Amino acid sequence: MNKKLTIFIIGCIISGVSISGCLDQSSQEPSENEMTNYDVAAAFFTNLSTLNYNAAYNFFNQSVTQDFTVSQFKEAWEYYLETYGSFLEIQHLRNATLNGFDVVYANITLDKGYVVIYRLIFNDESRITGFWFDSYESLNVYTPPNYSNPDSFIEHNVTFGLPNWQLSGTLTIPVNATDAPAVILVHGSGPNDRDETFGPNKPFKDLAWGLATQGITVLRYDKRTYTYPEELAALTTFTPQEEVIDDALEAISFLQITTLISPSEIYILGHSLGAMLAPAIGSQTDELAGLIMLAAPARTLEDLILYQTTYLANLDGTIDANESASIQLIQEQVQKVKTNNISENEQVFNVYKSYWEWLNQYNQVSIAENLTLPMLFLQGKRDYQVTYEDDFLQWQDVLQSEPNTTFFSYDQLNHLFMAGEGQPTNTEYFTIGHVSSSVITDIATWLGQ
Repeated sequence: MNKKLTIFIIGCIISGVSISGCLDQSSQEPSENEMTNYDVAAAFFTNLSTLNYNAAYNFFNQSVTQDFTVSQFKEAWEYYLETYGSFLEIQHLRNATLNGFDVVYANITLDKGYVVIYRLIFNDESRITGFWFDSYESLNVYTPPNYSNPDSFIEHNVTFGLPNWQLSGTLTIPVNATDAPAVILVHGSGPNDRDETFGPNKPFKDLAWGLATQGITVLRYDKRTYTYPEELAALTTFTPQEEVIDDALEAISFLQITTLISPSEIYILGHSLGAMLAPAIGSQTDELAGLIMLAAPARTLEDLILYQTTYLANLDGTIDANESASIQLIQEQVQKVKTNNISENEQVFNVYKSYWEWLNQYNQVSIAENLTLPMLFLQGKRDYQVTYEDDFLQWQDVLQSEPNTTFFSYDQLNHLFMAGEGQPTNTEYFTIGHVSSSVITDIATWLGQ
């Protein structure tokens, strides 16, 4: 299953009034006219638990059903079952109010080790007008990769950052380290935690433990958008400078006063968006020894969004009418970005005009071309989000003649630098894996370890 969903949109969790306790599915169900929003949510997911799609679908109001068929609803739900596992239980329901709308949040436990949080939006007649995928929590316990040796390093919880944006992180230090090189891990898009957790996978924890085993100190931290989601959502002047760059610069300053590392050997390791912005970080400080860029986009962010959407829609070889409409909408949004035709209070791809204005003035390839820092580029050839053909080769074409620039690519690795086979999909990220040992070795060797 690979069709993109029409009404399931990833968003932020808005806290509301909590209703404690697990759902009692054995209680007598009230008549439809007497059902509260809570009752409807309970019945809706109970029907989904038994794959009774028609009964669940009947709780939608006409504004949904006129554009979303039972067949599409079934396909959407099966997508989540395939990704997160079979339905186990309704763990928790809670009522809330969001932007003036009545909402019920549902925590659903699925058997691949996830709790998925869904959001149901209701009208005044307790009919469902929106059904959204909000987030998920992995219950899978992290297992160290075989190339790491937890006895060879120690970890400390740390706090650093600007006065109003303090961030928590983890400093992983090799045992008996003296003047060790240090690497700062900079996240990809979205509100990432310090491990860059995606499903059951923690690529930044893999990198930290693998590199520390090789004698390299690593700092990883919770991203600002992860730590302060509500505060940042209220800002209309938010840009990549505040999202990524300022905190990376603060991390550099923090490491400069940290013992057991060499202040002259601090490196930025950026992944995806973090790699895209690594040249900007390097251009705003004189305190870096080099840049390490994993899956670095050479294209613009809006072009990547359109490419990824089209790729996923076409995985089965066809683009249906709903997918075509979604792609058309994204094309219109991309054109808005490129022409800066965005009103002050309008969001395009969930961010305001200031974000896109900043990116429209930014060219990561040109900035990197003018840096004198050593740079290491790593790319998985199975990465459909940032591709070998359209991104990595562009970097290579521009920079391969530059001194101190090194390129590695890996046939079997995806966007998380984990191995896979066949056509890459978005669901493979939910298969437990680890960053490839080759990536750890190549980075450590480049750093002289």
